[in-house]
Amino acid sequence: MINKDVVLEELKEVLEFIHSDDLTDVQKEKVTKNTVAYFDKYVSPGWLKYRKSVSTNAAVIEWKDYGAYCSGIYGEEFIDCLGGFGIYTCGHRNEEIIDTIKAQLDHQALHSQELLDPLRGYLAKAVAGITPGDLEKCFFTNGGAEAVEMALKLARIATGGSWFISTVGAFHGKSMGAISMGGKSTYRTPYLPMVQQVQHVEYGNSEDMRKAIKNLKAVGEEVAGVILEPIQGEGGIIIPPEGYLKEVRAICNEYGVALIFDEIQTGMGRTGAMFRCETEGVVPDILTFGKAFGGGIMPITGIICRPNMWTKELIENPWLLGSPTFGGNPLACSAALATIKYMLENDVPGQCKEKGEYLKAGLVKLHEKYPTVIEDVRGIGLMLAVEFVACEVGYSVAKGMFARGVMTAGTLVNAKCVRFEPAAVISYEDMDQVISRMDEALSETQKEFEL
Repeated sequence: MINKDVVLEELKEVLEFIHSDDLTDVQKEKVTKNTVAYFDKYVSPGWLKYRKSVSTNAAVIEWKDYGAYCSGIYGEEFIDCLGGFGIYTCGHRNEEIIDTIKAQLDHQALHSQELLDPLRGYLAKAVAGITPGDLEKCFFTNGGAEAVEMALKLARIATGGSWFISTVGAFHGKSMGAISMGGKSTYRTPYLPMVQQVQHVEYGNSEDMRKAIKNLKAVGEEVAGVILEPIQGEGGIIIPPEGYLKEVRAICNEYGVALIFDEIQTGMGRTGAMFRCETEGVVPDILTFGKAFGGGIMPITGIICRPNMWTKELIENPWLLGSPTFGGNPLACSAALATIKYMLENDVPGQCKEKGEYLKAGLVKLHEKYPTVIEDVRGIGLMLAVEFVACEVGYSVAKGMFARGVMTAGTLVNAKCVRFEPAAVISYEDMDQVISRMDEALSETQKEFEL
């Protein structure tokens, strides 16, 4: 039974929490208790169970963030090496980006859906300016999976094909089309059958890609697109062999197949270039972007494609591809515009490259010190992974780091890997602390498992 008075009283209290600079101890205790109870009853009990993999005691309720840190309601401070799965490249609550969003909010938040909103046009031009080759036409969405859905639909419209080639170990999101492209059975099996015309091949093996397309063509099937991450993120930060992207580009050209690069995690400076495909000198037909694109403050993602992909059908019906109510809204666009400006002025890709080399060197030394615990260290820029000898060993190290004020987590497709994706604003002193605290956690784990 609906009780409006009870709901209203609770909402007033919650809004008071939001508007308070500092909470009393009584308020902190209440927020903590309620959060755990409400997650269990109204969100998902599994969320609490999952979080136990890194929690050492009672749940930590996140409350503030800044720079390279996030903190709990009682002031617990963490050096953030998880980075929201790559969101916080510009840092938490970047002041320059926040100032722009506040200014935009003072005169308009969302768009009318009918009049021309100027920031969408300015942002589309800016994205065309920072992406390689002749990528030009933009379509803005809200989340990564939604951007992938638009890319898949666009490939079908533009090529007339129906099949897609993806890779084992891939991760492109969890909506129906995106998860159909995914490369791990755990996330696919509960929803089978899904999009049927998808074939998975070995990542990094261009001959597998060629055979798959050639064989489909031989039996009369038309391939719409190949979708690839230039580096597999959730697969465990897997970098393909040099030249692989170029070879796949040539294969797609040969067979008239659209090449989609999913740069939602690798893009926006994370790997040391604005977009990873730049380093291989390869231009896709469609590129997806997101995560850090909103500056770590606003959710905004999207796709950009070559002019020839935007067919007559889409010109005659601009809503055919999609019409997300909040896609490309003024607030989100203002955040993305400020993010691009900040990244260019502060050479964020360059910072990711240099700091990534420094952090990776520290992780490599730990690998040398604990060869029975760590199996591999890999990655580039500030997109790094440590692979452990077993899943439970990795969980133990992540838990030990969490207890020492360093936040990190595994990758979704490869449970043996723990990722390191801190903000580009992280200091060298903080990276030294990460290595030092991880050293302690590794020593603890080594003794625990008698490795």
